[in-house]
Amino acid sequence: MKTTTFRSLGVLLSVFAIAAMMPVSASAAEDEVPTFTKDIAPIFQAKCEACHRPGSIAPMSLVTFQESRPWARSIKDRVSSRQMPPWHIDRTVGITEFKNDRSLTDEELDTIVRWVDGGAPRGNPEDMPAAVDWPDESKWYFADQFGGPPDLIVESTPYTMAAETGDAWWRPTVPTGLTEQRWARAIETRPSTAEGRKITHHAISRLVQEEPDAQIQRANAANSVGGVADRSRGAGTFMEWAVGKQGELMRPDSGKLMMPDSEIAWDIHYAAVGEEITDTVQLGVYLYPKDAPPKYRQVLHLMGTGQMDIPANGTAVTEGFFPLQRAGRVESFQPHMHLRGTAMSMEAILPTGRRQLLSHVGDFNFNWHNSYVYTDDVAPLLPKGTLLKITAWYDNTAANRSNPDSNVWVGSGSRTADEMGHAWVNVTYFEDEEYEAEVAKREAAEAAIGGGE
Repeated sequence: MKTTTFRSLGVLLSVFAIAAMMPVSASAAEDEVPTFTKDIAPIFQAKCEACHRPGSIAPMSLVTFQESRPWARSIKDRVSSRQMPPWHIDRTVGITEFKNDRSLTDEELDTIVRWVDGGAPRGNPEDMPAAVDWPDESKWYFADQFGGPPDLIVESTPYTMAAETGDAWWRPTVPTGLTEQRWARAIETRPSTAEGRKITHHAISRLVQEEPDAQIQRANAANSVGGVADRSRGAGTFMEWAVGKQGELMRPDSGKLMMPDSEIAWDIHYAAVGEEITDTVQLGVYLYPKDAPPKYRQVLHLMGTGQMDIPANGTAVTEGFFPLQRAGRVESFQPHMHLRGTAMSMEAILPTGRRQLLSHVGDFNFNWHNSYVYTDDVAPLLPKGTLLKITAWYDNTAANRSNPDSNVWVGSGSRTADEMGHAWVNVTYFEDEEYEAEVAKREAAEAAIGGGE
């Protein structure tokens, strides 16, 4: 009896020893609690640190474990509701692939939630990835890429914002200084000082010039943009600085045309912060060499939905249509509304009558100015005669948490308490034969991918 017992015990010990040497199953690995150094820090570096780092716009830094740990529960709450990172495209409809997508994948979100629920442990310090070398915000963002500062810098005239006052809109017009036709290949804009970032809600620069392309001029003139001053003489909006935006790189061999004697019409929204601050805004333009202009022209159009008429304690929908006078490729989509705005979509109505929902922002947030830049392989290719339809939804009821007062009527205007409804849409234009070549190239690439599956 004793011999049998000892033999059974020996067998059991052997089984336990073998089991200990076997690899951990997938389900067991999923049950392991993620650590900050190994699992969370890489996610924060990729999706959060652009804002959440010392000296940047976020209220706290998430660079180190010591900085992140006190915010663990708040982080879980914000990412679970997809308030953070700010990315408001509806991922269930339309095009969902973007070059600048900073949203969390389902796997990344799950990892953060399991880290917090598991006590938010630090982990092995040796697992910590190397720190990200973020650009100095006092320097031009694209300077390293182009080997130096912008070729052209246009600065707004100074404005002094009082310590305590209502919002202000500063709209000076400044010459570009160009004496010949040039092409922009990259653009960025920024308040001139760190103090200026405190008071600047957003800064828009519009390129004002005699438009040489009659078709583009007609398209701009045909579209109604409620709440925006009429500055249709020109080539559309040029660039914006706002929370969530840094600059714009043109697709290779495409650029924005700047004419001699052109001007920049500034539209800068300032807000008081409790101290008097004087600042300017700078527009930096990287130019193509004079002897190597791009093949294609890109224009940032303001596509409006008309005037607002939103009743107290009510809702409203506005829509507008922008005709493509020439074939083109849509590069990006950025909705713009104010506090009552809740959603905006962009739809293509083709000359055949077929309709394509391109993108839908279903949870608009006025605090973030996201431009959704399509990846190269999905950017919409649209024939001449296409109508781009912009639809905007507004909620002026108490159910809208952003609504400052549901008991007032709301119309079009520049104030945050007023409303706007337009999309900023970058379009690269083609001649008919160029468009057909782009379509054939896209179809060949899709066929190659399909043949490899």
